[in-house]
Amino acid sequence: MLAINLALGTLMISLTVVIHTIGLIGVTHLMSFVTDRVRLHGHRSRMLAMNTVVIGVFCVLTAEVWLWAAGFTVIGVVDDFETALYFSTTTFSTVGFGDVVPHPEWRMFAALEGVNGFLLIGWSTAYLIAAGMRVGPFRSGEHF
Repeated sequence: MLAINLALGTLMISLTVVIHTIGLIGVTHLMSFVTDRVRLHGHRSRMLAMNTVVIGVFCVLTAEVWLWAAGFTVIGVVDDFETALYFSTTTFSTVGFGDVVPHPEWRMFAALEGVNGFLLIGWSTAYLIAAGMRVGPFRSGEHF
């Protein structure tokens, strides 16, 4: 069973990395589109750019959480989709309340989502910092 957990977990991690890569490329294009089309003065255009980035990154992470929740539902890690979505959100974000636990044979699979979420949220944070330096309200040497 451990081998199945690791194999399915590796597949899910690979899928979320693909989603994340394509998603961040899309967010970058969307941010450029919005900032090129909407001309605001001063900090307003920077705030619009950062808002676009934050909402875009949130959408990408949401898609990944929903993918894990669908996986949990299909293989029976928890009993229903609503519980799977809640469990996925708390696991991906590494909050892990513990009020919902996976069926024992799927614990390793669920644990891999926590590692996956930790890495992708870190990647998203790095992306947000880079966007903040490039088009947002932050400039090197001014705020850091």
